[in-house]
Amino acid sequence: MFSSSKLKSIDFYRKIPRDLTEASLSGAGISIIAALWMVFLFGMELNNYLSVSTMTSVVVDRSRDGEYLRIDFNLSFPALTCEFASVDVSDVLGTHRFNLTKTVRKFPINSHLQRIGQEVHPGPVPNINSHGDAQVEEDIPYEQLGEGAVDLNQNTFDLYASRFPVLVVNFHAPWCAWSNRLKPSWERSAQILAERYNPESDGRILLAKVDCTQNQALCRKHHIQGYPSIRIFRRGHDLREEHGHHDHESYYGERDTDSLVAFMTGLVPPPVVDGRYAIEDKSGGTDPTNSTIKRPAPRSGGCRIEGFVKVKKVPGELMISAHSGSHSFDAAKMNMTHRVGLFSFGNKHSLRSMKGVNHLFPELDSDVDRLTGEFFVSDHENITHDHYLQVVKTEVISLRRRKDSEALDRYDYTAHSNQLQSTSVPVVKFHYELSPMQVLVRETRRSFSHFITNLCAIIGGVFTVAGIVDAMFHNAIRMVKKMELGKQF
Repeated sequence: MFSSSKLKSIDFYRKIPRDLTEASLSGAGISIIAALWMVFLFGMELNNYLSVSTMTSVVVDRSRDGEYLRIDFNLSFPALTCEFASVDVSDVLGTHRFNLTKTVRKFPINSHLQRIGQEVHPGPVPNINSHGDAQVEEDIPYEQLGEGAVDLNQNTFDLYASRFPVLVVNFHAPWCAWSNRLKPSWERSAQILAERYNPESDGRILLAKVDCTQNQALCRKHHIQGYPSIRIFRRGHDLREEHGHHDHESYYGERDTDSLVAFMTGLVPPPVVDGRYAIEDKSGGTDPTNSTIKRPAPRSGGCRIEGFVKVKKVPGELMISAHSGSHSFDAAKMNMTHRVGLFSFGNKHSLRSMKGVNHLFPELDSDVDRLTGEFFVSDHENITHDHYLQVVKTEVISLRRRKDSEALDRYDYTAHSNQLQSTSVPVVKFHYELSPMQVLVRETRRSFSHFITNLCAIIGGVFTVAGIVDAMFHNAIRMVKKMELGKQF
Protein backbone atom coordinates (compact mmCIF):
# COMPACT_ATOMS: atom_id res chain seq x y z
CA MET A 1 0.00 0.00 0.00
CA PHE A 2 1.21 3.47 -0.86
CA SER A 3 1.25 5.93 1.95
CA SER A 4 -0.24 9.41 1.56
CA SER A 5 3.22 10.95 1.67
CA LYS A 6 4.33 8.91 -1.30
CA LEU A 7 1.22 9.93 -3.24
CA LYS A 8 1.91 13.56 -2.44
CA SER A 9 5.38 13.23 -3.93
CA ILE A 10 3.95 12.85 -7.45
CA ASP A 11 1.80 15.99 -7.21
CA PHE A 12 2.42 18.15 -10.33
CA TYR A 13 0.58 21.15 -8.86
CA ARG A 14 2.22 21.71 -5.49
CA LYS A 15 1.24 24.62 -3.29
CA ILE A 16 3.17 27.81 -3.86
CA PRO A 17 4.82 29.34 -0.78
CA ARG A 18 2.85 32.21 0.64
CA ASP A 19 5.63 34.72 0.05
CA LEU A 20 5.52 33.96 -3.66
CA THR A 21 1.83 34.79 -3.85
CA GLU A 22 2.30 38.33 -2.65
CA ALA A 23 1.47 40.97 -5.26
CA SER A 24 4.14 43.47 -6.29
CA LEU A 25 4.61 46.27 -8.77
CA SER A 26 7.44 44.41 -10.49
CA GLY A 27 5.27 41.31 -10.82
CA ALA A 28 2.44 43.37 -12.27
CA GLY A 29 4.75 44.90 -14.87
CA ILE A 30 6.12 41.50 -15.89
CA SER A 31 2.56 40.10 -16.05
CA ILE A 32 1.43 42.90 -18.36
CA ILE A 33 4.44 42.39 -20.63
CA ALA A 34 3.84 38.62 -20.65
CA ALA A 35 0.15 39.07 -21.48
CA LEU A 36 0.92 41.45 -24.34
CA TRP A 37 3.59 39.08 -25.63
CA MET A 38 1.16 36.15 -25.52
CA VAL A 39 -1.45 38.16 -27.42
CA PHE A 40 1.13 39.10 -30.07
CA LEU A 41 2.34 35.52 -30.48
CA PHE A 42 -1.26 34.29 -30.58
CA GLY A 43 -2.04 36.71 -33.41
CA MET A 44 1.06 35.60 -35.35
CA GLU A 45 0.17 31.94 -34.91
CA LEU A 46 -3.48 32.54 -35.88
CA ASN A 47 -2.40 34.38 -39.03
CA ASN A 48 0.02 31.57 -39.85
CA TYR A 49 -2.78 29.04 -39.39
CA LEU A 50 -5.23 30.94 -41.60
CA SER A 51 -2.68 31.61 -44.36
CA VAL A 52 -2.05 29.21 -47.23
CA SER A 53 1.44 28.11 -48.22
CA THR A 54 2.52 26.86 -51.63
CA MET A 55 4.43 23.67 -52.22
CA THR A 56 6.06 23.12 -55.61
CA SER A 57 7.30 19.77 -56.86
CA VAL A 58 8.36 18.17 -60.13
CA VAL A 59 6.63 14.88 -60.92
CA VAL A 60 6.11 12.62 -63.91
CA ASP A 61 3.24 13.89 -66.05
CA ARG A 62 0.47 11.35 -65.56
CA SER A 63 -2.40 13.72 -66.14
CA ARG A 64 -5.50 12.41 -67.87
CA ASP A 65 -6.62 15.54 -69.67
CA GLY A 66 -6.85 13.92 -73.07
CA GLU A 67 -4.39 13.12 -75.81
CA TYR A 68 -4.76 16.45 -77.60
CA LEU A 69 -3.25 19.82 -76.78
CA ARG A 70 -4.66 23.15 -77.90
CA ILE A 71 -2.40 25.81 -79.45
CA ASP A 72 -3.72 29.38 -79.69
CA PHE A 73 -1.95 31.85 -81.97
CA ASN A 74 -2.19 35.32 -83.44
CA LEU A 75 0.45 36.02 -86.09
CA SER A 76 0.83 39.06 -88.34
CA PHE A 77 2.69 38.89 -91.67
CA PRO A 78 3.13 42.30 -93.35
CA ALA A 79 4.41 40.74 -96.62
CA LEU A 80 2.30 37.56 -97.00
CA THR A 81 -1.16 37.83 -98.55
CA CYS A 82 -4.11 35.95 -97.10
CA GLU A 83 -4.81 34.52 -100.56
CA PHE A 84 -2.20 31.77 -100.17
CA ALA A 85 -1.41 31.85 -96.45
CA SER A 86 -1.72 28.33 -95.08
CA VAL A 87 -1.58 26.82 -91.57
CA ASP A 88 -0.16 23.29 -91.57
CA VAL A 89 0.37 20.86 -88.69
CA SER A 90 2.49 17.69 -88.54
CA ASP A 91 4.00 15.44 -85.85
CA VAL A 92 6.40 12.54 -85.39
CA LEU A 93 3.56 9.99 -85.59
CA GLY A 94 3.04 10.81 -89.24
CA THR A 95 0.06 13.11 -88.91
CA HIS A 96 -0.06 15.80 -91.62
CA ARG A 97 -2.86 18.35 -91.89
CA PHE A 98 -2.59 21.06 -94.53
CA ASN A 99 -4.31 24.40 -94.84
CA LEU A 100 -6.49 24.28 -91.72
CA THR A 101 -9.50 26.58 -92.04
CA LYS A 102 -12.23 25.54 -89.58
CA THR A 103 -10.59 27.14 -86.53
CA VAL A 104 -8.35 29.65 -88.35
CA ARG A 105 -9.29 33.18 -89.40
CA LYS A 106 -7.45 35.54 -91.76
CA PHE A 107 -7.65 39.32 -91.95
CA PRO A 108 -5.88 41.68 -94.40
CA ILE A 109 -3.44 44.11 -92.80
CA ASN A 110 -1.23 46.91 -94.05
CA SER A 111 2.49 47.40 -93.56
CA HIS A 112 1.80 48.87 -90.09
CA LEU A 113 0.00 45.66 -89.05
CA GLN A 114 -3.33 47.45 -88.94
CA ARG A 115 -6.43 45.57 -90.09
CA ILE A 116 -7.94 47.15 -93.21
CA GLY A 117 -10.75 44.84 -94.26
CA GLN A 118 -13.17 42.07 -93.47
CA GLU A 119 -12.24 38.47 -92.85
CA VAL A 120 -10.83 36.74 -95.90
CA HIS A 121 -12.60 33.68 -97.33
CA PRO A 122 -12.13 30.80 -94.88
CA GLY A 123 -11.68 28.05 -97.46
CA PRO A 124 -8.41 26.97 -99.06
CA VAL A 125 -7.42 27.70 -102.65
CA PRO A 126 -9.45 25.19 -104.74
CA ASN A 127 -7.63 22.36 -106.45
CA ILE A 128 -7.65 22.71 -110.22
CA ASN A 129 -7.98 19.54 -112.30
CA SER A 130 -7.37 21.11 -115.69
CA HIS A 131 -4.37 23.45 -115.83
CA GLY A 132 -4.72 24.00 -119.57
CA ASP A 133 -5.88 22.34 -122.77
CA ALA A 134 -5.13 18.64 -122.98
CA GLN A 135 -3.29 19.11 -126.27
CA VAL A 136 -2.57 21.84 -128.76
CA GLU A 137 -4.24 21.50 -132.14
CA GLU A 138 -1.85 20.26 -134.79
CA ASP A 139 -2.71 23.04 -137.22
CA ILE A 140 -1.73 25.70 -134.64
CA PRO A 141 1.77 24.90 -133.26
CA TYR A 142 2.47 26.23 -129.80
CA GLU A 143 5.32 28.40 -131.07
CA GLN A 144 3.06 30.02 -133.67
CA LEU A 145 0.07 30.47 -131.41
CA GLY A 146 -1.56 33.83 -132.04
CA GLU A 147 -1.25 36.52 -129.41
CA GLY A 148 -4.90 36.88 -128.51
CA ALA A 149 -4.33 38.41 -125.07
CA VAL A 150 -3.10 42.01 -124.89
CA ASP A 151 0.27 42.40 -123.22
CA LEU A 152 0.01 45.11 -120.55
CA ASN A 153 2.68 46.94 -118.58
CA GLN A 154 3.00 49.65 -115.97
CA ASN A 155 2.16 52.40 -118.46
CA THR A 156 -0.82 50.81 -120.21
CA PHE A 157 -2.57 48.90 -117.43
CA ASP A 158 -4.66 51.75 -115.99
CA LEU A 159 -5.58 52.92 -119.50
CA TYR A 160 -7.09 49.55 -120.45
CA ALA A 161 -8.68 49.06 -117.01
CA SER A 162 -10.59 52.33 -117.41
CA ARG A 163 -11.49 51.71 -121.05
CA PHE A 164 -13.08 48.25 -120.89
CA PRO A 165 -16.06 47.40 -118.63
CA VAL A 166 -14.51 44.00 -117.87
CA LEU A 167 -10.77 43.40 -117.98
CA VAL A 168 -9.47 39.94 -117.10
CA VAL A 169 -5.71 39.83 -116.56
CA ASN A 170 -3.38 36.85 -116.31
CA PHE A 171 -0.42 37.79 -114.09
CA HIS A 172 2.22 35.22 -115.02
CA ALA A 173 5.92 34.44 -114.92
CA PRO A 174 7.83 32.80 -117.82
CA TRP A 175 9.71 30.45 -115.47
CA CYS A 176 6.47 29.13 -113.90
CA ALA A 177 5.33 25.71 -115.16
CA TRP A 178 1.68 26.47 -114.34
CA SER A 179 1.87 29.72 -116.32
CA ASN A 180 3.28 27.91 -119.34
CA ARG A 181 0.51 25.30 -119.20
CA LEU A 182 -2.11 28.05 -119.03
CA LYS A 183 -0.68 30.10 -121.91
CA PRO A 184 -2.18 28.17 -124.88
CA SER A 185 -5.71 28.05 -123.46
CA TRP A 186 -5.48 31.69 -122.35
CA GLU A 187 -4.47 32.84 -125.83
CA ARG A 188 -7.22 30.75 -127.45
CA SER A 189 -9.81 32.09 -125.02
CA ALA A 190 -8.69 35.62 -125.79
CA GLN A 191 -9.04 35.00 -129.53
CA ILE A 192 -12.50 33.46 -129.15
CA LEU A 193 -13.78 36.32 -126.98
CA ALA A 194 -12.20 38.88 -129.33
CA GLU A 195 -14.14 37.36 -132.22
CA ARG A 196 -17.41 37.39 -130.25
CA TYR A 197 -16.92 40.79 -128.62
CA ASN A 198 -14.62 42.77 -130.85
CA PRO A 199 -12.52 45.12 -128.70
CA GLU A 200 -12.88 47.92 -131.27
CA SER A 201 -16.59 47.72 -132.11
CA ASP A 202 -18.02 46.02 -129.02
CA GLY A 203 -15.41 46.42 -126.28
CA ARG A 204 -17.33 44.88 -123.40
CA ILE A 205 -14.58 42.49 -122.30
CA LEU A 206 -10.88 42.09 -122.89
CA LEU A 207 -8.39 39.40 -121.87
CA ALA A 208 -4.88 40.60 -121.11
CA LYS A 209 -1.65 39.41 -119.53
CA VAL A 210 1.16 40.88 -117.45
CA ASP A 211 4.68 39.48 -117.21
CA CYS A 212 5.54 39.92 -113.53
CA THR A 213 9.28 39.46 -114.17
CA GLN A 214 9.19 42.59 -116.32
CA ASN A 215 6.57 44.54 -114.32
CA GLN A 216 7.43 43.88 -110.71
CA ALA A 217 6.01 47.16 -109.41
CA LEU A 218 2.66 46.57 -111.12
CA CYS A 219 2.38 43.03 -109.76
CA ARG A 220 3.39 44.20 -106.31
CA LYS A 221 0.68 46.88 -106.46
CA HIS A 222 -1.96 44.20 -107.02
CA HIS A 223 -0.41 41.89 -104.39
CA ILE A 224 0.52 39.11 -106.79
CA GLN A 225 2.49 36.39 -105.00
CA GLY A 226 1.43 33.21 -106.84
CA TYR A 227 1.71 32.53 -110.56
CA PRO A 228 -0.46 32.49 -112.54
CA SER A 229 -2.99 34.78 -110.85
CA ILE A 230 -6.11 35.65 -112.82
CA ARG A 231 -7.74 38.92 -111.73
CA ILE A 232 -11.09 40.41 -112.82
CA PHE A 233 -11.40 44.20 -113.01
CA ARG A 234 -14.73 45.94 -113.64
CA ARG A 235 -14.83 49.59 -114.52
CA GLY A 236 -17.28 51.49 -112.35
CA HIS A 237 -18.47 48.37 -110.52
CA ASP A 238 -15.91 46.84 -108.21
CA LEU A 239 -12.84 48.92 -109.01
CA ARG A 240 -12.90 51.31 -106.08
CA GLU A 241 -10.18 53.37 -104.49
CA GLU A 242 -10.26 53.08 -100.70
CA HIS A 243 -7.07 54.17 -98.98
CA GLY A 244 -5.09 53.19 -102.06
CA HIS A 245 -6.57 49.69 -102.41
CA HIS A 246 -8.47 48.20 -105.36
CA ASP A 247 -11.40 45.85 -104.89
CA HIS A 248 -11.56 43.15 -107.53
CA GLU A 249 -11.79 39.37 -107.79
CA SER A 250 -9.62 36.33 -108.40
CA TYR A 251 -10.51 33.39 -110.63
CA TYR A 252 -9.73 29.88 -109.29
CA GLY A 253 -11.64 27.73 -111.81
CA GLU A 254 -10.46 25.28 -114.44
CA ARG A 255 -7.92 26.60 -116.92
CA ASP A 256 -8.87 24.85 -120.16
CA THR A 257 -10.26 26.88 -123.04
CA ASP A 258 -13.88 25.73 -122.71
CA SER A 259 -14.01 26.52 -118.97
CA LEU A 260 -12.35 29.90 -119.42
CA VAL A 261 -14.61 30.94 -122.30
CA ALA A 262 -17.74 29.83 -120.46
CA PHE A 263 -16.78 31.77 -117.35
CA MET A 264 -15.67 34.90 -119.24
CA THR A 265 -18.88 34.92 -121.24
CA GLY A 266 -20.80 35.06 -117.99
CA LEU A 267 -18.89 38.21 -117.08
CA VAL A 268 -19.84 40.11 -120.26
CA PRO A 269 -22.26 42.95 -119.42
CA PRO A 270 -25.38 43.69 -121.52
CA PRO A 271 -24.98 45.93 -124.59
CA VAL A 272 -24.73 49.69 -124.32
CA VAL A 273 -27.95 51.42 -123.30
CA ASP A 274 -28.10 55.22 -123.72
CA GLY A 275 -24.35 55.37 -123.99
CA ARG A 276 -23.81 53.46 -120.72
CA TYR A 277 -23.03 49.85 -119.90
CA ALA A 278 -25.54 48.15 -117.62
CA ILE A 279 -22.89 46.18 -115.80
CA GLU A 280 -24.03 43.12 -113.92
CA ASP A 281 -22.15 40.07 -112.70
CA LYS A 282 -23.91 37.13 -114.33
CA SER A 283 -21.32 34.68 -113.14
CA GLY A 284 -22.61 34.86 -109.59
CA GLY A 285 -26.26 33.91 -109.87
CA THR A 286 -27.31 31.05 -107.69
CA ASP A 287 -24.49 28.74 -108.69
CA PRO A 288 -23.24 27.20 -105.41
CA THR A 289 -19.82 26.50 -106.94
CA ASN A 290 -19.21 30.16 -107.72
CA SER A 291 -17.69 30.78 -104.28
CA THR A 292 -14.87 28.39 -105.16
CA ILE A 293 -14.40 29.61 -108.75
CA LYS A 294 -14.29 33.33 -107.96
CA ARG A 295 -13.38 35.15 -104.77
CA PRO A 296 -12.37 38.67 -103.76
CA ALA A 297 -8.74 39.37 -104.56
CA PRO A 298 -6.42 40.33 -101.68
CA ARG A 299 -6.79 43.97 -100.71
CA SER A 300 -3.36 44.19 -99.14
CA GLY A 301 0.01 42.52 -99.12
CA GLY A 302 -0.21 41.49 -95.47
CA CYS A 303 -2.24 39.05 -93.44
CA ARG A 304 -3.10 38.41 -89.80
CA ILE A 305 -3.70 34.75 -89.00
CA GLU A 306 -5.42 33.90 -85.73
CA GLY A 307 -7.22 30.97 -84.21
CA PHE A 308 -6.31 27.64 -82.66
CA VAL A 309 -5.45 24.07 -83.57
CA LYS A 310 -5.52 20.85 -81.58
CA VAL A 311 -2.48 18.61 -81.85
CA LYS A 312 -1.41 15.33 -80.34
CA LYS A 313 0.82 15.45 -77.29
CA VAL A 314 3.92 14.38 -79.18
CA PRO A 315 6.73 16.40 -80.77
CA GLY A 316 5.52 18.21 -83.87
CA GLU A 317 5.44 21.52 -85.67
CA LEU A 318 3.01 24.21 -86.73
CA MET A 319 3.96 25.85 -90.01
CA ILE A 320 2.81 29.02 -91.77
CA SER A 321 3.54 29.06 -95.48
CA ALA A 322 2.30 30.08 -98.91
CA HIS A 323 0.52 27.01 -100.23
CA SER A 324 -1.30 26.16 -103.44
CA GLY A 325 -1.49 23.12 -105.69
CA SER A 326 -1.91 25.22 -108.83
CA HIS A 327 0.36 28.24 -108.33
CA SER A 328 4.10 28.82 -108.25
CA PHE A 329 5.91 31.13 -105.82
CA ASP A 330 9.12 33.04 -106.34
CA ALA A 331 11.21 32.04 -103.32
CA ALA A 332 13.57 34.97 -103.86
CA LYS A 333 10.72 37.45 -103.34
CA MET A 334 8.89 35.87 -100.40
CA ASN A 335 9.36 37.71 -97.12
CA MET A 336 8.21 35.95 -93.95
CA THR A 337 8.73 38.80 -91.50
CA HIS A 338 6.18 38.35 -88.73
CA ARG A 339 5.01 39.53 -85.34
CA VAL A 340 3.74 37.12 -82.70
CA GLY A 341 0.68 38.63 -81.05
CA LEU A 342 -0.07 35.41 -79.16
CA PHE A 343 1.29 31.91 -79.03
CA SER A 344 0.19 29.75 -76.11
CA PHE A 345 -0.54 26.14 -75.21
CA GLY A 346 -3.41 24.63 -73.27
CA ASN A 347 -7.11 25.20 -72.86
CA LYS A 348 -8.44 28.63 -72.02
CA HIS A 349 -10.03 28.91 -68.58
CA SER A 350 -12.87 31.22 -67.66
CA LEU A 351 -12.31 34.24 -65.43
CA ARG A 352 -14.38 32.58 -62.73
CA SER A 353 -12.15 29.53 -62.77
CA MET A 354 -9.00 31.64 -62.67
CA LYS A 355 -10.19 33.83 -59.82
CA GLY A 356 -9.29 31.29 -57.15
CA VAL A 357 -5.65 30.95 -58.20
CA ASN A 358 -4.81 34.43 -59.45
CA HIS A 359 -2.85 35.06 -56.26
CA LEU A 360 -0.48 32.24 -57.22
CA PHE A 361 0.50 33.60 -60.63
CA PRO A 362 3.23 35.97 -59.39
CA GLU A 363 4.92 32.98 -57.78
CA LEU A 364 4.53 30.93 -60.95
CA ASP A 365 6.05 33.62 -63.19
CA SER A 366 3.24 35.27 -65.12
CA ASP A 367 5.31 35.62 -68.33
CA VAL A 368 4.41 32.21 -69.74
CA ASP A 369 4.01 33.14 -73.43
CA ARG A 370 7.64 33.78 -74.29
CA LEU A 371 7.05 34.71 -77.93
CA THR A 372 4.08 37.02 -77.40
CA GLY A 373 4.89 40.54 -78.57
CA GLU A 374 8.11 39.54 -80.34
CA PHE A 375 8.88 40.79 -83.87
CA PHE A 376 10.98 38.67 -86.21
CA VAL A 377 12.34 40.50 -89.24
CA SER A 378 13.83 38.93 -92.35
CA ASP A 379 16.94 40.90 -93.29
CA HIS A 380 16.21 39.93 -96.89
CA GLU A 381 13.88 37.64 -98.80
CA ASN A 382 14.00 33.84 -98.79
CA ILE A 383 14.56 33.55 -95.04
CA THR A 384 12.90 30.73 -93.10
CA HIS A 385 12.20 31.34 -89.41
CA ASP A 386 12.44 28.40 -87.01
CA HIS A 387 11.15 28.63 -83.44
CA TYR A 388 12.02 25.77 -81.08
CA LEU A 389 9.72 25.48 -78.06
CA GLN A 390 10.22 23.26 -75.01
CA VAL A 391 6.82 22.95 -73.30
CA VAL A 392 6.33 22.09 -69.63
CA LYS A 393 2.97 21.58 -67.98
CA THR A 394 2.17 23.31 -64.67
CA GLU A 395 -0.77 22.07 -62.63
CA VAL A 396 -2.20 24.19 -59.83
CA ILE A 397 -4.29 22.60 -57.06
CA SER A 398 -5.89 25.34 -54.99
CA LEU A 399 -7.70 24.96 -51.67
CA ARG A 400 -10.16 27.59 -52.84
CA ARG A 401 -11.56 25.23 -55.44
CA ARG A 402 -14.12 22.60 -54.57
CA LYS A 403 -12.30 19.51 -55.74
CA ASP A 404 -8.74 18.58 -56.53
CA SER A 405 -10.01 17.13 -59.79
CA GLU A 406 -10.84 20.70 -60.85
CA ALA A 407 -7.21 21.71 -60.70
CA LEU A 408 -6.17 24.29 -63.27
CA ASP A 409 -3.36 23.57 -65.66
CA ARG A 410 -1.31 25.71 -67.97
CA TYR A 411 1.72 25.25 -70.18
CA ASP A 412 4.93 27.24 -69.96
CA TYR A 413 7.61 27.06 -72.60
CA THR A 414 11.08 28.23 -73.45
CA ALA A 415 11.71 29.53 -76.95
CA HIS A 416 14.80 29.68 -79.15
CA SER A 417 14.55 31.22 -82.62
CA ASN A 418 16.75 30.91 -85.65
CA GLN A 419 16.87 32.16 -89.26
CA LEU A 420 17.87 29.97 -92.18
CA GLN A 421 18.34 30.87 -95.82
CA SER A 422 17.41 28.21 -98.38
CA THR A 423 16.48 27.89 -102.03
CA SER A 424 12.94 26.66 -101.30
CA VAL A 425 9.94 28.87 -100.55
CA PRO A 426 10.49 30.34 -97.05
CA VAL A 427 8.17 29.41 -94.18
CA VAL A 428 7.71 30.03 -90.46
CA LYS A 429 7.93 26.92 -88.28
CA PHE A 430 7.08 26.46 -84.62
CA HIS A 431 8.70 23.22 -83.46
CA TYR A 432 7.27 22.10 -80.11
CA GLU A 433 8.21 19.28 -77.77
CA LEU A 434 6.42 18.43 -74.53
CA SER A 435 8.40 17.53 -71.44
CA PRO A 436 7.52 14.17 -69.78
CA MET A 437 7.71 15.95 -66.40
CA GLN A 438 5.26 18.44 -64.98
CA VAL A 439 5.41 21.07 -62.25
CA LEU A 440 2.83 20.50 -59.52
CA VAL A 441 1.89 23.52 -57.41
CA ARG A 442 -0.25 22.61 -54.41
CA GLU A 443 -1.67 24.92 -51.76
CA THR A 444 -1.38 23.59 -48.19
CA ARG A 445 -2.70 24.79 -44.84
CA ARG A 446 -1.51 23.93 -41.29
CA SER A 447 -3.71 21.51 -39.38
CA PHE A 448 -5.85 22.59 -36.41
CA SER A 449 -4.00 20.19 -34.10
CA HIS A 450 -0.74 21.88 -35.00
CA PHE A 451 -2.33 25.25 -34.27
CA ILE A 452 -3.59 24.12 -30.81
CA THR A 453 -0.22 22.60 -29.97
CA ASN A 454 1.63 25.79 -30.82
CA LEU A 455 -0.96 27.84 -28.94
CA CYS A 456 -0.45 25.81 -25.77
CA ALA A 457 3.28 26.08 -26.20
CA ILE A 458 3.01 29.86 -26.49
CA ILE A 459 0.83 30.27 -23.39
CA GLY A 460 2.78 27.81 -21.25
CA GLY A 461 6.16 29.00 -22.44
CA VAL A 462 5.49 32.70 -21.91
CA PHE A 463 3.84 32.05 -18.53
CA THR A 464 6.78 29.94 -17.38
CA VAL A 465 9.42 32.34 -18.59
CA ALA A 466 7.57 35.27 -17.06
CA GLY A 467 7.35 33.36 -13.73
CA ILE A 468 11.07 32.64 -13.74
CA VAL A 469 11.88 36.26 -14.52
CA ASP A 470 9.54 37.43 -11.77
CA ALA A 471 11.07 35.01 -9.28
CA MET A 472 14.60 36.09 -10.15
CA PHE A 473 13.61 39.73 -9.91
CA HIS A 474 11.88 39.10 -6.54
CA ASN A 475 14.89 37.24 -5.18
CA ALA A 476 17.18 39.98 -6.31
CA ILE A 477 15.12 42.57 -4.44
CA ARG A 478 15.15 40.43 -1.28
CA MET A 479 18.92 40.09 -1.44
CA VAL A 480 19.33 43.83 -1.88
CA LYS A 481 17.11 44.47 1.13
CA LYS A 482 19.08 42.00 3.29
CA MET A 483 22.34 43.66 2.34
CA GLU A 484 20.95 47.05 3.29
CA LEU A 485 19.75 45.72 6.69
CA GLY A 486 23.18 44.19 7.31
CA LYS A 487 24.90 47.50 6.75
CA GLN A 488 22.58 49.23 9.23
CA PHE A 489 23.56 46.83 11.98
